[in-house]
Amino acid sequence: MLDHNRSESQFEPIDNFHKTQESDLPKSEIGDTRPTQTRIRIRVPKEYHQEPVISNLISEYGLKVNFNAAFLGVKNSDDGWFDLELNGPANQIESALIYLNDLDVEIWSNSNNPVEESW
Repeated sequence: MLDHNRSESQFEPIDNFHKTQESDLPKSEIGDTRPTQTRIRIRVPKEYHQEPVISNLISEYGLKVNFNAAFLGVKNSDDGWFDLELNGPANQIESALIYLNDLDVEIWSNSNNPVEESW
């Protein structure tokens, strides 16, 4: 949880993450239901503040979502940042990341080599 009285964020440095590109999105085998997890950081633009973006990861894609950290502007006039751990079958994580990408939500990964992720 963030302490609103502190001027600095509890996030680990963004230097530990890299912005993912479409080629970074996992490509699971059809029917791949292995349980897996990945950690991402996303930037949700202010125009999506009234949309259930993260809730959809749970309800539509059947994932367990753990919030490692979050940063939101007090008056919701800025973009929101979320540091998330996604848990679920590889094919559902893949679908959820494609959903986020299609919304033009920035996705950042903490791996310099997406192959090393436990997609």
